[in-house]
Amino acid sequence: MRRLLLACLAVLAITATAADDERFEGHVTHVSDGDTIWVRPERGGAPLAVRLEGIDAPELCQPHGLQARDALARRVLRQPVSVQATGRDDYGRLLARVHAGGSDVGARLVRQGHAWSYRFRRDRGPYAKEERAARQARRGLWADPSPMEPRAFRRQHGPCA
Repeated sequence: MRRLLLACLAVLAITATAADDERFEGHVTHVSDGDTIWVRPERGGAPLAVRLEGIDAPELCQPHGLQARDALARRVLRQPVSVQATGRDDYGRLLARVHAGGSDVGARLVRQGHAWSYRFRRDRGPYAKEERAARQARRGLWADPSPMEPRAFRRQHGPCA
């Protein structure tokens, strides 16, 4: 129920204040999970739900989900970020590349083993090199010999309660 409410609020906030392909600066007010943050734009307005483009972090109820969320929070919570929105996802969140302290947040999470590079069909995703390095070093979720991709987890177990 809470997720549905947050998604509805996100749609309203996005519709009112942000366009696709928009770049803005802001501060992170909340970290929902390993790939979703809320950013209050510097220009004002309500915080916007932002889904980090190019990564897929474990669900909160799956192994390494809480660690992924906490790693993202340590990096960006209450910090200034630069957001390059490229569109919206099925839940109305902005899809965006996010930079903090001059570095790509998605790349960092994948490199540290907290997320997968988002795959589509045969495309290994924008962070395939970072994922390969994390796998080889057995960092983060790759310490598990057979971590389950979030998409497969959701198909098998449904959404987290």
